[in-house]
Amino acid sequence: TPNSPSNGPLHETELQMVPDGWKEPKFSRVDNPKGLLEESSFATLFPKYREVYLKECWPLVQKALGDVFINATLDLIEGSMTVHTTKKTFDPYAILRARDLIKLLARSVPFEQAVRILEDDMACDIVKIGTLVRNRERFVKRRQRLIGPKGSTLKALELLTSCYVMVQGNTVSALGPYNGLKEVRKVVLDTMKNIHPIYNIKTLMIKRELANDPELRTQSWERFLPNFRHKSLSKRKQPKKKTVKKEYTPFPPPQPESKIDKELATGEFFLRESEKRRQKMNEIKAKQAEALTKRQAQRQKDFIPPKEKPAVKKSKPATAENKIDIQAIKEKVKKAKSKKLGAPPVNPETPSVKDGRRKKVKS
Repeated sequence: TPNSPSNGPLHETELQMVPDGWKEPKFSRVDNPKGLLEESSFATLFPKYREVYLKECWPLVQKALGDVFINATLDLIEGSMTVHTTKKTFDPYAILRARDLIKLLARSVPFEQAVRILEDDMACDIVKIGTLVRNRERFVKRRQRLIGPKGSTLKALELLTSCYVMVQGNTVSALGPYNGLKEVRKVVLDTMKNIHPIYNIKTLMIKRELANDPELRTQSWERFLPNFRHKSLSKRKQPKKKTVKKEYTPFPPPQPESKIDKELATGEFFLRESEKRRQKMNEIKAKQAEALTKRQAQRQKDFIPPKEKPAVKKSKPATAENKIDIQAIKEKVKKAKSKKLGAPPVNPETPSVKDGRRKKVKS
């Protein structure tokens, strides 16, 4: 046996490994010749705007479900679709696939795509995104971000996951293999959490390339996958005036002292009226005198001359270099007097250049 003590336990990765080209054998009547014991049925409501389309494609739905011996009824008055098994139904899982089919049709998935759910290797997932974002405007923006410009982001997601994705209203319907559905759900939920889908798409592209390498099948891919970090946004501006809340106390604040209480404390209460008036007048006169002195000081401020700094010339110390050499100057003056000023005298003996030229011309 594989898990016997002699051979040792198999590694976890070996147990999860699926052979290449392996496929689940198709379920046939031979596997369940007696059929089902009880009748099962599922019903779902559909919105009013889907009524016209469902009415047109309903014969095709009945034909597709008839191949697996399941009846389907469309109630336009109540706005519901119902599927139920018959005595001829032999596949117990066919009713669940029929239930998924009518769910997808109700969520605006076209019949050509929805009918693929009846295949064995197909599954579906309906992600509810309506309650993930509170603000409606923000929700619409993030949903549009999932679709991308002209549906390019959604198309890239479909190609990488081999799934059909339909964004409609408050739900995202996906149809495809199980591995692809898992990735689609992750991308949709991350987009609603304000993580851009391009990051997940880039990761999926790298995973797709790594899957082609047989050597990396048993290794961890963490070193190859990009690690996108959030940018540290600046903190919000703090207000200039901050109101600090006082600690809550169940006791009321102490009652402020009245005028009589203050007079009793200082002893003014027991004075006569004439003395009280005299005291008040003295206080007023003291205040007036103080104000007058301040006013006069303010007026005299302009007439007070500012203090000037004394102008002192800095005398340079007499150094050997700075001393004037009088003897040298006298010698220079003597030399200058001995020199004759003006142009030097012309020597008559030496004929000029011009005279020589004239003689040559005459000859």
